[in-house]
Amino acid sequence: MAATLSDVARLAGVSIKTVSNVIHDHPHIRPATKQRVLDAIAAVDYRPNLTARNLRSGRTGVISLVLPTLRNPYFAELAEAVMDAADREGLSVLIEQSRPDAAAPRVSRAQLVDGMLFSTLGSEAEDTGLYAQLPPGTDSPVDHVTMRNTEAIRAATEHLLGLGRRRIVALGARPGDTSGAGGLRLLGYRQAVEAAGIDAAGLVRPVESWTRFDGAAATDALLDEGIAFDGIVAFNDALALGALRALGQRGIRVPEQVSVIGFDDLDDSRYSLPALTTISPGREQIATLAVHMLAERIAARGEELAPRTLTVPFTLVERESTAPAR
Repeated sequence: MAATLSDVARLAGVSIKTVSNVIHDHPHIRPATKQRVLDAIAAVDYRPNLTARNLRSGRTGVISLVLPTLRNPYFAELAEAVMDAADREGLSVLIEQSRPDAAAPRVSRAQLVDGMLFSTLGSEAEDTGLYAQLPPGTDSPVDHVTMRNTEAIRAATEHLLGLGRRRIVALGARPGDTSGAGGLRLLGYRQAVEAAGIDAAGLVRPVESWTRFDGAAATDALLDEGIAFDGIVAFNDALALGALRALGQRGIRVPEQVSVIGFDDLDDSRYSLPALTTISPGREQIATLAVHMLAERIAARGEELAPRTLTVPFTLVERESTAPAR
């Protein structure tokens, strides 16, 4: 039988009210009394009735993380970072996959959570489709925590240019995307090659999706078409890992003949052969800031908070796939 507040109070020799005050971390409780209550809680293995507490507070203690895909390993690592950040805020996380083309809002599930985090790959128009899945009447301002897509890919491209690479492929463009991650990363690539006075004709390769399969297929197509290149800037690590596989199967040495750089700093990038140079976009910081800002909105429910936009820094992580030849 589960322990109760009465069990804790009896063992600690205090009132039920005092036990409740300790659980809710109320001030003005003597340290010795607080420690006695905590020891009693541990001794009887008391677990608060969160359902009852949430009914009284009008909150569930749960937030939703909506991801565009569960197949891309970046989003798995992002989800882990969000869950860690939520745990520090005393929140649990419900993970869902977005359905931008859904005919009806996800009202029932949205009503089970205190707030929602959206992670997207697409354009502002696609983001709007996701926001439409919120319950009717939801008019809360939307905060944004973003990465430096354009600046980071420009730095990645400049890294290869600094190694003497001049025929650099941009792998991962999304046709028609100007404001999503693909469009912003393509802009950074173009800024770098244009500043270097390099003609990138034929070197921008669109893909269907940002997967290893697409990275390998696009690289095979480049080789089959006889297009000369000595560097690849992949718009995510999955594409880069696919490219490494295709190059290796063709006997093309990395980085001696072709340098490859990715974006995301996945765990897998440390263990590829060769280990992948990549952009670390600040995933943990993004998760921490996003969860904290959402927690602030939950706590300030009923108060007006202006929309906020934060952009986190990135780091270029140099590994074997771009190491200069010795």
